[in-house]
Amino acid sequence: MSLHIRPATADDAALILRFITDLAIFDNAEHEVKTDAAGLRDNLFGANSTTYALICEKDGQPIGYAVYFFNFSTWLGKHGLYLDDLYVAPEHRGCGAGKALLQHLARLAVSRDCGRFEWLVLDWNRPAMDFYQSFGARPLDDCIPYRLTGQALLDFAAG
Repeated sequence: MSLHIRPATADDAALILRFITDLAIFDNAEHEVKTDAAGLRDNLFGANSTTYALICEKDGQPIGYAVYFFNFSTWLGKHGLYLDDLYVAPEHRGCGAGKALLQHLARLAVSRDCGRFEWLVLDWNRPAMDFYQSFGARPLDDCIPYRLTGQALLDFAAG
């Protein structure tokens, strides 16, 4: 078995959309996927994008992906790496692909002198929590994520 992680390109937009949809189905949120391959191509790979994606391949076949971006911590005075999505197809879980993607991102964060590597996990996804904690990641208990989206975002922006 050979795992290979490579940067995703615009040619991977349809593949990434398939992985996004599979992840949304796993998260019981398929109805929340509002993008299409063209939207990913334009926004994830467009000239002004500040977001990046990786594809994990096993024996030359794509089996998972990660999407990430860099943020900034004013308290640390350093950038951080934020993982937005991590997904490995169910039939390939347990082969080390998820860990390989996370280690690739951890090495990237270290090479860029990031002070943090962060992500969210759904509160019911115990297997993911156990996996993350197995290599030293810990949940934050002093922060609650907030989100503005849809009409609430539009209304707030309009004042």
